[in-house]
Amino acid sequence: MKSCRVDTSHALRVSPWFRFPYPLQWGTPVFNWKMGLVMCLVSVIASVDSVGSYHASSLFVATRPPTAGIVSRGIGVEGISTVLAGLWGTGVGSATITENVHTIAVTKMGSRKAVGFGAIVLILLSLVGKVGAFIASIPDVMVAALLCFMWAILCALGLSNLRYGATGSSRNSIVVGLALFLSLSVPSYFQQYGLLPNTNSSVPTYFQPYNVASHGPVDTGFGGVNYVLNTVLSLNMVIAFLVAVILDNTVPGGRQERGLYVWSEAEEATREPSFLKDYELPFKIGRAFWWVKCMGL
Repeated sequence: MKSCRVDTSHALRVSPWFRFPYPLQWGTPVFNWKMGLVMCLVSVIASVDSVGSYHASSLFVATRPPTAGIVSRGIGVEGISTVLAGLWGTGVGSATITENVHTIAVTKMGSRKAVGFGAIVLILLSLVGKVGAFIASIPDVMVAALLCFMWAILCALGLSNLRYGATGSSRNSIVVGLALFLSLSVPSYFQQYGLLPNTNSSVPTYFQPYNVASHGPVDTGFGGVNYVLNTVLSLNMVIAFLVAVILDNTVPGGRQERGLYVWSEAEEATREPSFLKDYELPFKIGRAFWWVKCMGL
């Protein structure tokens, strides 16, 4: 019963009502080249996930898929947001949340004004310490139940994108099957390597990859290289990304079979006023960046 109570953390009692977050409030950021290499690779994979989210969002709002320039613009904004997150000391980067893409399908609300209004509300709530304390006091069992539902939807949404390729192709079935299987088995091997049988690690699941760096199977004789390889190869999304990219680009298959024909061409998209209205920057900001051709502005 203790794990189901909301008053065990005493967060609501000790938290202030108002607190203004400011940059570098936790001190000067510490840079480590080993973690830098790991985060570079993770950022690339997060960008690939964002590309799929952009395309799925365009389908839910019944508009044309984005062009290469628009995709570059979105990834660039995510990079800027990650820099701001580091300055504010949030501890995590910024990326497109695929669960929010499914929210569009559930709520039928795809207006950018609604998203902007929600962002303003979140910024205002971040100034109220009691709100964050209430969220932090939610029991872990309730969070776990929410994650079960959320990740189930996330997996279904990701697999639904395969319908734009030749889903009946044995080639695609092998690529997807191997990527899913190896992304579950290989990181599990790395995370369990060197641990005694029947022992439960007290490290949370999301910190397991960084804990593996001290006992992983890779031993090259260089501590930094061992840290990077053991950490990277224990991340599920890294293994899934590497396997899928290698197989998709080496196993023979046509553009339609690989689902490469669904993207919009910049020349054709610029002729449609509705397309420009859907993807233009708010408040006419794009006029100041008309010369940035690669950003789709």
